[in-house]
Amino acid sequence: MAKNTRKDRSTALYEAVLGLKDADEARRFFEDLCSPTELRSMEQRFDVARMLLQNKVYTEILEKTGTSSATISRVRRNIIDNEAGGAMKELILRGGFAEDKKES
Repeated sequence: MAKNTRKDRSTALYEAVLGLKDADEARRFFEDLCSPTELRSMEQRFDVARMLLQNKVYTEILEKTGTSSATISRVRRNIIDNEAGGAMKELILRGGFAEDKKES
């Protein structure tokens, strides 16, 4: 029964995320849910994945994100190369987040 309860709680979190109405509400939700360090880490990994899908080189990613080369390798290995789950790559490509846009 504990395993079922755990699954229900996990599912509830993901369903709550699906119910967020816009980026501002999503930002506030994740700020409530995560510590600042956890949030920065997730944002950083997302940025790394985007840049990898833009075929940026490690040195450029290091410079722009401040992340470690170990994290870049982990993101490439787990999200891009092995497509663990495949959701990150799908979302980045579907949302146009991999487009190389000028940053202000």
